Order: sequence, then C-alpha cells, then structure tokens
Amino acid sequence: MTAEEKIAFCEKKLITAGVFDRIDKIAYENQKKVMAAFRKYQVSENCFVSSTGYGYNDKGREILDKVYAEVFESEAAFVRHNITSGTQTLCIGLFGLLRTGDTLFSVTGKPYDTLEEVIGIRGEKGNGSLSDFGIKYKEQPMKDGKIDVDAMCGYLKNDKSVKVVFIQRSKGYDKRRTLSAKEIGEAAEEAHKINPDVFVIVDNCYGEFCETHEPTYYGADLIMGSLIKNPGGGMAESGGYIAGKAKAVELCGYRLTTPGIGLEAGATLGQNKNMYKGLFYAPHTVAQSLKTACLAAEVFKNEGFEVCPEPQEERYCIIQTVSLKTEKNLLAFCKGIQSGSPVDSHVTPEPWQMPGYACPVVMAAGAFTQGSSIELSADAPCVEPYTVYMQGGLTYESGKIGITFALSELLKEK
Repeated sequence: MTAEEKIAFCEKKLITAGVFDRIDKIAYENQKKVMAAFRKYQVSENCFVSSTGYGYNDKGREILDKVYAEVFESEAAFVRHNITSGTQTLCIGLFGLLRTGDTLFSVTGKPYDTLEEVIGIRGEKGNGSLSDFGIKYKEQPMKDGKIDVDAMCGYLKNDKSVKVVFIQRSKGYDKRRTLSAKEIGEAAEEAHKINPDVFVIVDNCYGEFCETHEPTYYGADLIMGSLIKNPGGGMAESGGYIAGKAKAVELCGYRLTTPGIGLEAGATLGQNKNMYKGLFYAPHTVAQSLKTACLAAEVFKNEGFEVCPEPQEERYCIIQTVSLKTEKNLLAFCKGIQSGSPVDSHVTPEPWQMPGYACPVVMAAGAFTQGSSIELSADAPCVEPYTVYMQGGLTYESGKIGITFALSELLKEK
C-alpha cells in the first residue's frame, strides 16, 4: 500500500468509529460559548482600534479580558499580545503569587523543561529564578498516570509554607496521559479542603477547547496559556492569557506591569483584532488539530510504533506522541512534517541546543507564525526512545497532508 492508501484506510476507520463526530460536538459547544461571550460584551469594530503609549481606556483590551473570563468560566482574566511565550505566562503567574519563604509544590512531577530555570532547579544561581528570591520547591511524582491526591494532601497537612500547588495539564516531554479538566478540579477541591488559602494553578497549554469546560470551571484558581497555541486560533501572532479567581489574576497583573497599575495600562498596538478573531476561530481550529492527532495515532500505530493517546481515546490536549525507536526514524518523521508544511517546506530540521532545554531538540515547524504550536509541528528531544511530540493543524486537510509526507519519509527509511 502507498502512503496515501494507508492514510485513507486509517481515516475511514476513525470516521466509522465516530471519533470525528465526537470532536465536532465539543467544538460546537465551545463555539456557542465563545459567541455568547462576544454578544454579552457587545464586541464591535471599535474594539479593534489600536492604542499606543500607556494604553489607558483601551476598550478593546478591557472587553477582551472580560470575554476570556466569560469563556473560561472564571472571575477575571487578562490577555496581552506582548507576553513572549507560554513559559513567560507561567513565570508571571508564579512570581505574581509566590513570596519569599513560600513553597511551590508541583504535583505532576518535574515541570516542562523551560520552567526548570524559572524555578531554579537548573541553571546558574543569581539569574533571577524563584530560588534566588527564597522560594522553595517540592515536586511529587504522579501515580498510575494520575495526580496522587492522597500524597498531595499528606504533604499539604505537614508543610504550611505551600502557597502554590502547580499542575501541568499536558504531558510536556513525557509519555504520560494528559489530565482532564475535571480531575484537575477534583485535586484542587481536595487541596482547598486542607488549605483554603493555597492557590491551585494550571499550566493549561495545549488543553484549551479540547473539552467543554476548562479547569477553572471545576475549581482551579488560575489557568495560564499561550496565544500561539490553542486559544489564538492560528490568528494571534504572539501573546498569552491568565484566567481565574479575581484576587489571583489581580496579583498576576501587578507582576505583568507594576503594583498599583496592574491591568489598567498596556498599549495594544493594533493586535486586538487578531486576538479577537483568534478566539473566535479557536474551537474549530482546535477540533482540526484533534482530528489530525487522531489520524496520526491511527496511522503510526498501524506501522508498529507506540502512540499516546491511542487513536480512539478521549483527548484532553492536542499533543500526539509517537515513539519512533531510532534517531533516523525521528529525523525522517520531522523532515516529512516540515516538507508537508506551507512555509519553509524546503528546510530540513536538525537537532540543536535550544535555549531553555536540557538536551538537543529537533523541531519541525513550517508555520506562518514562528513557533506556533496550533499550526502543524513536531518536536522531540534527541534521546531514546526518540519520541516525537506532534501537535496542531490549522485545517484537518493540511494536517492530513503533513502526516502523509511524514509517513512517506518513514517508509523510505524502511
């Protein structure tokens, strides 16, 4: 069978099983929620007007914050185009809530690589990490792919210095399952029983709009993410958001700008329209990415590779892993994804020591926006078992083409 024939066979199997229908139903419910928020806050053309300088009284910025809070079923939120990345968004959240003597408690094991230097468990001392400011760190491994709630509660009872319980929703560079919003909420509820004042905060990257509710709906105090992932819908060219309890969001706003000013200032410099439009597209775009991930899982499982999640498994984020066994296979896969991209298709991805990562990483990302994970991309640390982390696909059709190219390159290796 050719690559195209193999793809068609796998696609038919998923359609027959109702996998795509399930994804479309979630997208429809989320689209209703987004449009209801747009109507409630009377989004109009003057919301797209640019502001400069201090950005005082920027109506578009203020309404977009309210729309995000409404969509994510939280008390407050802010969205800013000038947040560099998801890592900076998380950094704002951590520094906003933690003070000297406090403990940051990660209950999903070691966080994503780029947070290690923020926390201070890797990198030089004196670089401005949480550790440099006298903030302690404790991490707890997961148990059977879930948060070990009993162990978490036991630790919270014994250490009253814990101010923030940190949960990473997606797998990062791990092969564990992604957590659902509901189970995150259940962990938050138990944490609050032990200490009502603790902040339960969530790295929500890659998870937005994969379900009909976010962790804030179920009781998390704060969720944080990047606009060049799910909520930007492929339209936002940069930025990040924070949503949750009003007090927590206010404290993060003071870290974003300065105490006393908080969220009252911030020029939008013509970026409002892209952020509004991106949020409008997001439920549909995320659905396209989820379908692409399901297809990849089915295709590469049929080729004998270990995949996570399984093709028909319920999904809580857009990431699909494929363990490719050898470095040659890994580089062939990434070459295929890159050559099947709309931008820089002529480029061959090579491993390199990216800033913030502990080992060389190969990244395939032929995207309109640099580093945009909601556009089809694939990246991997170059270590055994050579697991690639694929995500995105602005359209299912383009995602399918990218998978076809990746499969073709792997078949050449065979």
